[in-house]
Order: sequence, then structure tokens, then C-alpha cells
Amino acid sequence: MSANHDGVSVTHRRYIPHGHAHYGGNLVDGAYGLGLFGDVATELCILTDGDEGLFASYADVQFKAPVKAGDVVEATATVVRTGRRSRTIEFTLKVVCRADPERGDSAASLLDEPITATTATGTVVVP
Repeated sequence: MSANHDGVSVTHRRYIPHGHAHYGGNLVDGAYGLGLFGDVATELCILTDGDEGLFASYADVQFKAPVKAGDVVEATATVVRTGRRSRTIEFTLKVVCRADPERGDSAASLLDEPITATTATGTVVVP
């Protein structure tokens, strides 16, 4: 049986360039966050099992707040259940900085409280 990895977590931060705006108002599509979830899941599998693993499924995805070009986001993956070959992972995408164009073209602000933009639960499989 493999080691229990419950509670192990990985976080990535990323600036979202303006070229990723997909909709009016500089909105970024929800798939962008899901791609980040895949990245943190991959690192989590490498950390816990020495293998990139395979993403098997999402059980729940919720888009709670908009993500915009110019944001700095934090994607976090945490193992919540360790099976023999599968890992159940909870994901959170938070906006930690946001562009502030009213103050200037390159102005941005660190948010006092991060905004939870997307949450999900997923399953990965490792050899």
C-alpha cells in the first residue's frame, strides 16, 4: 500500500497576461483555471509519488467569481484522500492581485482579501 499523502499541498502563482482575455471586460475563460489545476496536480503527483500521474476526472467544478487579464492568481491543490493508486484532490483558484486601469495603464493592486474564483474536486491516478 502507498503512503498516505492526505494534507499534502502545492500552490502556483501566475500573472494572467492581457492576451488571455477571451470575453468583454477582460474576462478570462474558466478553462484557464482548469489548466492551472492540471499543473498543480502534476507537481503534487511528482512530489508525492515520483510520477506525473494522469488526471482522471472532476467531481465538482464551481466558478464563483470572474478572473480577468492582469490578475495574479494562486492555484492550490491539496490531497484529501489517498487510495492505492488514486488521489482525490481539492483545488482552489484565488485572485490575489488585480489590474487597476483607473490609476494608469500598468497599475495594479494587491487585494486585501484574495477572491476565490474557482473551486473543484478531482481524481488523479498514479502508477
